[in-house]
Amino acid sequence: MSSRIAQKFDELKGRNERALIAYITAGDPSPARTVSLVLALERAGVDIVELGVPFSDPIADGPVIQRAAERALKAGTTMGGILEIARRIRQQSQIPLLLFTYLNPALRYGFERLATEAKEAGIDGCLLTDLSVEEADAYVKGMRDHGLDTVFLAAPTSNARRLELVAKYSTGFVYLVSRTGVTGEQDQLPASVTNMVQALRAQTDKPIAVGFGVSRREHVEALRAEADGIIVGSAIVRLIEEHAAADDLERRLERFVRELKLGTLTPGNSESEMLVHES
Repeated sequence: MSSRIAQKFDELKGRNERALIAYITAGDPSPARTVSLVLALERAGVDIVELGVPFSDPIADGPVIQRAAERALKAGTTMGGILEIARRIRQQSQIPLLLFTYLNPALRYGFERLATEAKEAGIDGCLLTDLSVEEADAYVKGMRDHGLDTVFLAAPTSNARRLELVAKYSTGFVYLVSRTGVTGEQDQLPASVTNMVQALRAQTDKPIAVGFGVSRREHVEALRAEADGIIVGSAIVRLIEEHAAADDLERRLERFVRELKLGTLTPGNSESEMLVHES
């Protein structure tokens, strides 16, 4: 049986639509509010949500997500607490959920325990940002034994052999990092993205989602012809940071993300546009 993530990409392909994948740091501004933020993202048209696990040494994250991790940790967010957040989301939503974490928190929790409890909580897959794909056999087997997708990162520095392994071990989709460096909003996307997508397409027919630096509707529109999914993180996390104390945070988030979602639609796709405007 295919996962929620795979089903979502199939559904969108049938509508000639790209997936909008949103990253948020779980527990920011508080564990209690993360549920309502995810539901707001879904109302705005987000197709898949990455629940980021806050970590004290986030080497791949820029300052916006680093600050979010600090706030979430101060708020008492734990791996177990994030799985409880997922359970609460599942009481109200079937949106695909990807657990986005570094290797250290997963090791401390235990791979087997994490796989078992994540599946029970309604998580659909896991992405470990700093797990080398060459050393991922045991992790991948454990996750897949529990019916969880495993998503790996392909980067501009990945050679053909690394792309082959990333494609082999990824299920659900392959995450293509658009540039070297840490996460963060950018004015322009690298011109090399097209070549990177083509190189990855030569290795796999799995969906490819592009992230790092995507923050505006025009970025999403520029990637629409190349990618199956577009990932937005820092721009969303920054909005949450700036309006964390506002009673209308969810409404502000919906308005911002709905504009991004419109960028995933093929021009003239009136049916999909109507769904986004009405959501």
